Amino acid sequence: MNYQHAFHAGNFADVHKHAVLARILSYLKGKPAALRVIDTHAGAGRYDLRGAEATRGGEWEQGIGRLLGRPLPDQLRALLAPYLDVVQNLNPGGALRVYPGSPLIALALIRPQDRLIACELEPRAAAALESVLHDRRAKVLAIDGWTALGAYVPPKERRGVVLVDPPFEDAADFTRLASALAAAHRKWPTGIYMLWYPIKERAAPDALARRLRKLEMPAVLRCEITLGPPRADAGLVGSGLIVINPPFKLDADLKVLLPGLAEAFAAGAAWRIDWLAAAK
Repeated sequence: MNYQHAFHAGNFADVHKHAVLARILSYLKGKPAALRVIDTHAGAGRYDLRGAEATRGGEWEQGIGRLLGRPLPDQLRALLAPYLDVVQNLNPGGALRVYPGSPLIALALIRPQDRLIACELEPRAAAALESVLHDRRAKVLAIDGWTALGAYVPPKERRGVVLVDPPFEDAADFTRLASALAAAHRKWPTGIYMLWYPIKERAAPDALARRLRKLEMPAVLRCEITLGPPRADAGLVGSGLIVINPPFKLDADLKVLLPGLAEAFAAGAAWRIDWLAAAK
């Protein structure tokens, strides 16, 4: 799978990923101490929903396009508010034209004392990211995301979240995800790690879960949204997230977020939340 993000910006997987990231940051900001966000595969940072790539598939229309302007239950709307506010602030007047990537969402949500490291190796995406994150709190690094995962933990703040969202250009990325996480976790066992993966069929995601269980880390939470039955010849039918050391109330939030998002995305969409390893 080649996940070229300009084609998929704002789709259901982005909404899933970014809504959960916003919830994690909301909890981290509950304490005054500074935090750091490390985005290992940051992308371009901002995407034109009217551009050629985004309009080719129109995936955002079945993602963020299904949420903005839609009547939502009060509890769901409250949980989505930090994320949706960022999107709406980039689109004054209500018409969706721009979608923020994860580094821009993080920058909009962190405080003056917090910091962001955004890593992107592809030259054009890195240049675009530099133009988007013009803020003293943010640093853009032209470095391989897998290298960054090991090089920048633990952060000096000793608080924060690491988002690992690789392009999954080949199946080996699933294997690499587990091994890279294990190395980072040994260096910073108390950090929050948020790992995204695509679901086309079940074999690779389920193998990833088995590998993570074998690492015997405590507090490993998995959540998935699927729009249809995964199968080998399908495109992207699901979005998965694994959160290591999730904030205390995140699982309760997900029990509201996931069914609400699934209902908004598609009739018959499914969701699940489970613990690959229980919190101690």
